[in-house]
Amino acid sequence: MNKTKNEELQALVSEATAGDKKALETLVTGVQDIVFNLSLRMLGTFADAEDATQDILLKMITHLSSFRGDSSFTTWVFSIALNHLKNYRKHMFAHYPLSFEYYGDDIENGKIQDVPDLTQNVEKDILAEELKMSCTNVMLQCLDTESRCIFILGTMFKVDSRIAGDILGMTPEAYRQRLSRIRKKMADFLGQYCGEYGSGRCKCKDRVNYAIQSHRINPLHLDYTAATEIPIQTVLDMKKAMEEIDDLSQDFSFCKPYQSPQRTKHLIQEFLDSTQLSIIQNSQRR
Repeated sequence: MNKTKNEELQALVSEATAGDKKALETLVTGVQDIVFNLSLRMLGTFADAEDATQDILLKMITHLSSFRGDSSFTTWVFSIALNHLKNYRKHMFAHYPLSFEYYGDDIENGKIQDVPDLTQNVEKDILAEELKMSCTNVMLQCLDTESRCIFILGTMFKVDSRIAGDILGMTPEAYRQRLSRIRKKMADFLGQYCGEYGSGRCKCKDRVNYAIQSHRINPLHLDYTAATEIPIQTVLDMKKAMEEIDDLSQDFSFCKPYQSPQRTKHLIQEFLDSTQLSIIQNSQRR
């Protein structure tokens, strides 16, 4: 009898826990881009997302023996990731918190016309696109941590309300109600202020120099422009290959999904190749 996808995944987890390096690499490869994109939405910047992704993947690797198959593997990883990210205090916006009121006031009253040309010969259209991608993530930082979790799970990852409620410790009904209110709050803000997604007067191209001056973007280090975008179908295929129990469609409708940076992949690979991992795995099998 052919194994189901979930049985195959359970076998893969068992093999990885028993010390099979190839099985462990397969599991890590299957979730690292999901973890990175979740971290990017939760924390707002590439640098912070990279650091958090490494922490989460290492935590997943070292706690793999605790996975019992009561939920899907991706749901288990989401739980580990969100618990880590909700308590993450090393990111930039933990030290400089935002609010919709502050963001709106900056849009209305920021003296963008007083800023000189700071583009350093980088095309303004490229910088405007970089700012737009950055802004969608930074705007999420105006939400409190739990609201951000709810919005990201519901709007970007399309997590089923029963699963999301279980991850966040609330009923599916409470989750759906909160998600509806948060979506309206985000839509109202976009509609009032944003000229890209709503009818507001804020235009990315007009604010490029202001954004450079306030260190929102760096023309010599464009994270979003340099990142490798993942086609939606690729993410869907990756998700389908990893899951069977639940239906977490990876439709990133609000922001583009990206591959986790090569630096992160190299550091995780170094850990997979290290003697430290062997010591941890041996202690778990005792």
